[in-house]
Amino acid sequence: MGLFKKRSKAENLQKRYEKLMSEWHKLSTVNRSASDAKYEEAQKVLEQIETLQK
Repeated sequence: MGLFKKRSKAENLQKRYEKLMSEWHKLSTVNRSASDAKYEEAQKVLEQIETLQK
C-alpha cells in the first residue's frame, strides 16, 4: 500500500536540505551571520546527497 513507506536516506537528506534552505531564506533578511551558517549547513547536506547519487 505504501501508506507508511519508509523514506530512503537520500529522501531524508533532500527534506533536510529543503528545510535548511527555507530557514536560510527567512534569516537572510534578519540575521546575516545566522543566515550564512544555515547556508553552509545546507551545502554540506547537498554534498551528501550528491555523494549518494554517484
